Amino acid sequence: MQSPHYKKILLTGVNGQVGHALQQALAKQPALFGELVCLDRNKLDLSNPQAIRGAVQAIQPDLIINPAAYTAVDKAESEPDLAYAINAIAPGVLAEEAAKLGAKLIHFSTDYVYAGNKVGAYVENDATAPLSVYGKSKLAGEEAIRSVGLPSLIFRTSWVYGAYGKNFLHTILRLAKEREQLRIVADQVGAPTSSLCIAQAVLQVLARWDGERSGVYHLVNAGHTTWHGFATAIVDAYAQLQLTHHWQPLKALVANIEAITTADYPTPAVRPANSYLDCTKLSADFSVQLPDWREALMAEFQALPNQ
Repeated sequence: MQSPHYKKILLTGVNGQVGHALQQALAKQPALFGELVCLDRNKLDLSNPQAIRGAVQAIQPDLIINPAAYTAVDKAESEPDLAYAINAIAPGVLAEEAAKLGAKLIHFSTDYVYAGNKVGAYVENDATAPLSVYGKSKLAGEEAIRSVGLPSLIFRTSWVYGAYGKNFLHTILRLAKEREQLRIVADQVGAPTSSLCIAQAVLQVLARWDGERSGVYHLVNAGHTTWHGFATAIVDAYAQLQLTHHWQPLKALVANIEAITTADYPTPAVRPANSYLDCTKLSADFSVQLPDWREALMAEFQALPNQ
């Protein structure tokens, strides 16, 4: 039997969207990826550096995958210390402990490291200038990993959603069942990215990664839209599937979704107006291409629990 690429993988954040999708995907590949050790926040407190060091040394992985993060973008404005502990300090500690073991690290970052004032899609070497505590903490995490200098991949992704967990998909479906009209921001541009697609892309990368390449890669579904465009696509897809799946009807259909500006919906954290990411580097180095976001959305709908 073929030896696994990795004897033992430590996966954090398995109760989150990306962590859950990765756990499901990796568990189906035992011959290729060996033993999988999954930790949630109850088993690993990422705000505690000593707990992180103890866990890594006890598990002795040869690969750490860290999708865990503080992701409450607006709440981070009033909890900067906790956001930095989890998003900035913890990744650095994971990198230090991985380096001691000769292990590799995969970490996830965000489109919110950019200011959003570029015309066109961002590439990996564009200047970063985060506008929020969340974005600043995630960028600090990237820098902490880079400073260690171990074999590592940092995947910047955007607008992550999925059938599992709390996210924009579930929020829109809940609101569309409760209200007859929705008001959704239409002047922020990005790529809705499926957690299932992220997991599948990471598996493809792992099968090809020899540790020689390290650095930042953009990893998002193809195409782009606005939050308003994403919301209308969600409602439209649900309406198409509703009868055949015997789902609860919606009160708000596409015609009832009003496009508004960011100024019409102020939030504690400032979001970039444009955070569309170019994935050419990922395709060139690992031959990985994610499907269009609309196609990915339909796949996530097939995984939805009963509505």
